[in-house]
Amino acid sequence: MRVLLVGAGGVGTAITRIAARRPFFEAFVVADYDPARSAAAVAALDDDRFHAERVDAGDMAAVADLLARHRCDVLLNATDPRFVMPLFHAARSAGATYVDMAMSLSRPHPDRPYEECGVRLGDAQFAEADDWAEAGALALVGMGVEPGLSDVFARYAADELFDEIEEIGVRDGANLTVEGHDFAPSFNIWTTIEECLNPPVVYEADRGWFTTAPFSEPEVFDFPEGIGPVECVNVEHEEVLLVPRWVKARRVTFKYGLGNQFIETLKTLHLLGLDRTTPVTVPSASGPVPVSPRDVVAACLPDPATLGELMHGKTCAGTWVRGVKDGAPREVYLYHVVDNQWSMAEYGSQAVVWQTAVNPVVALELLATGAWSGAGVLGPEAFPPRPFLDLLTAYGSPWGQREQ
Repeated sequence: MRVLLVGAGGVGTAITRIAARRPFFEAFVVADYDPARSAAAVAALDDDRFHAERVDAGDMAAVADLLARHRCDVLLNATDPRFVMPLFHAARSAGATYVDMAMSLSRPHPDRPYEECGVRLGDAQFAEADDWAEAGALALVGMGVEPGLSDVFARYAADELFDEIEEIGVRDGANLTVEGHDFAPSFNIWTTIEECLNPPVVYEADRGWFTTAPFSEPEVFDFPEGIGPVECVNVEHEEVLLVPRWVKARRVTFKYGLGNQFIETLKTLHLLGLDRTTPVTVPSASGPVPVSPRDVVAACLPDPATLGELMHGKTCAGTWVRGVKDGAPREVYLYHVVDNQWSMAEYGSQAVVWQTAVNPVVALELLATGAWSGAGVLGPEAFPPRPFLDLLTAYGSPWGQREQ
């Protein structure tokens, strides 16, 4: 396998550190708009399978050329969701398998944003599913931790733990703190704003997909391994759009443990219009310049990849499932916990980005060995879950199961 990784930020760099310990690939080309970032990621590894390049993720032709030049058969997208479609199309034009961790962007319903879906996450990609399938090409979408591992958990629950499923609810929480910062998101703020301020999507079998208001339906969920109770709220996320395509359940939700301060900060950004992506004109020494308010917010905050030494605590990603097994009610929580102290000591990557990064590497290895295969635009639920969960454990990062 020859891989082109586009994006050498926190998650992309963590991907290289994880992959460097595995033998399943022949070459790993690391490309970024900033050549210093891709060069630094490669230089830190001392592994001649890795090569650094510069590429504009929005330039489909340039990405396709890079795939051809290095004879890469897989494109792994580690950029933010704005670049999903050009990279998706570049992989298709070059005949490469495509893998991402977040799907094409949504757009709220123009008249009823908190009742009806407009353009849903992944709609642009699934619109081309028949073309990919007919060509025998694979796009594995949403293969991070959430979406990704959470979807694998959903399929595992359906295959091995339940006869009927009433509800699948992804629940994410942490007790992470960052020294010296009152507000320092542990993940890309551009993506965080997008998913938290968009109308959350809920799925119900007799209604289909519909939306609610941001931060709706608060509940306290007790997370394992010492994290404890965290208030979680509805947030827009790919799992709700992916799981029902392959797993039968009466209801699917995603709730994120954000905390009141985080929610109020996001509400303030929205109130001030600082969550917008459309550029506004601002004065500068060189004259008026167009600037995206959301990019300004991102530039004012610390890079999440640099926070590892200041972070303490654990992060938990997991899937809560309620249903029936052998005629009796059952509830389980399938989860994956990463301790920041461990991920920093073992990989030099903070817990949230490391937890995101390990899952696409596991998926690449399964594709390389043939344990996973397919054609079309497929989510993680479309593949057998046991090989993934076994290999994740072999990577030294076991998952857990708790009866509720």
